[in-house]
Amino acid sequence: MKANKKLIVIVGPTAVGKTGLAIRLAKELGTEIVSADSRQIYSELSIGTSKPSSDELGQVRHHFIGFKSIEEEYDAGQYGRDSLALIHQLFERYDAVILCGGSGLYVKAVCEGFDDMPDVAPEIREKIMTEYKEKGLAWLQQRVKELDPDYFSIVDQKNPHRLGRALELNYATGKPVGELQQKKIHRHPFEIIKVGLELGREELFRRIDLRIDNMIKNGLFEEAKGFHAVKNLNALQTVGYQEIFGFFDRYYDRDEAVRLLKRNSRRYAKRQMTWFKKDKEVTWFNPEQYDEMVKWLSARLIA
Repeated sequence: MKANKKLIVIVGPTAVGKTGLAIRLAKELGTEIVSADSRQIYSELSIGTSKPSSDELGQVRHHFIGFKSIEEEYDAGQYGRDSLALIHQLFERYDAVILCGGSGLYVKAVCEGFDDMPDVAPEIREKIMTEYKEKGLAWLQQRVKELDPDYFSIVDQKNPHRLGRALELNYATGKPVGELQQKKIHRHPFEIIKVGLELGREELFRRIDLRIDNMIKNGLFEEAKGFHAVKNLNALQTVGYQEIFGFFDRYYDRDEAVRLLKRNSRRYAKRQMTWFKKDKEVTWFNPEQYDEMVKWLSARLIA
């Protein structure tokens, strides 16, 4: 592979406009988009994951959208290996490829790679699962917050699978997830250029609330109802579905479900920004600064 190949990585919080920017850039550069979204990978989930529309998918070829079933287990490590294999193939045809998404672990898996995680004894996993079943999600959240506060600050705190995995690793090694992941950064035969999109807090929250309203109009509650019977699947342990399942289970009314959807989406956006702001390789732009961004990118693409 030639050394002048460029991977343009577009990151930022939910609803900031990453997809629109990626499509616009891909069309100008004549290239394709690799998605880095841990929920848009599932074929059955559309509205609740804000999957690109059929029109958007038709404008530019996207990869890793709707290619797995919610019944399948798939993690960041597998995604990193699969996406890197694809990116190398794409570089045989293009000088630049776009990686776009808000899942920090997925982006990290591509840009840095993961060392293999240590094996966890079955009895440790069983002990954690037993306590989780007895004491509930709040216990799991509190334990991870105590033992691995950095990971807790960025993880989907409603996802018992990810919280449980962090606790397993901590019990087995005494180390936080971040330390286990950062032993060795993998080098690539291409350059990585990272662009971040950010908005002021009020404008971002306004966009998130508007997105939720539109998702509901487009049938979010109806979509979620079709998955209520399998709500415990890992793919559904996420903002956008869990709040509605609580309504179906009569823990609260529909208005409260909508309030929780908006609140938890805002909290998720803040966790995304916490994650991405730690990466000093990201250069940040307002979504309206398209011309400035293209000028900045152009200088790096010809370097």
